[in-house]
Amino acid sequence: MDCIDCKAKSCRKGGKTRICEINKEKTISEYKNEENQKIVQNAAILVDNGRAGTLSRIQELLEFIRLMKYQKIGLAYCYGLENLVSQLLPVFRKTGAEVVPVSCTFGGLLQDEVNQESRIHNVSCNPLSQAEKLNQEKVELTIVIGLCLGHDILLNRYLKSDVTTLLVKDRTVSHDVMKGISKLFLELNRQ
Repeated sequence: MDCIDCKAKSCRKGGKTRICEINKEKTISEYKNEENQKIVQNAAILVDNGRAGTLSRIQELLEFIRLMKYQKIGLAYCYGLENLVSQLLPVFRKTGAEVVPVSCTFGGLLQDEVNQESRIHNVSCNPLSQAEKLNQEKVELTIVIGLCLGHDILLNRYLKSDVTTLLVKDRTVSHDVMKGISKLFLELNRQ
């Protein structure tokens, strides 16, 4: 199965082929779950009826928090972006939700304590303790802000809340992932 190489694109027209067959009844049943419906309906408010592309990601996120009526949100952030997060804190608080910011260095573990092959004795990123703290705080939504690749995966694996990513770390292009992708394509075209 490869959606990129598919010539029919039947799914874009509401159809299906043998290759992309799904268990439609089971899937629709899952969508009918009350919690899933709340997310689907509120996400639709952000993009339906000509709204797609009219809000920035942060604007969408702030409106989504209000629509979902989240009471407690967590910010799982990279310590290197703490200044940005401290500026965003009052913005998130304006949604009416309690905000729990947890830095990647939470717990103060050392790199050689978390990585069995490391000989570096500096403070490490600690996504497992970030997740544990956010779970203890019973946040309903965790917003990931600039965690390292791999650390974000571990955080997501251990969180019990809804999760979304506001900012993906890419130090080479001021965290603008699309610039990084464009840069890669330019390099590949030169070869």
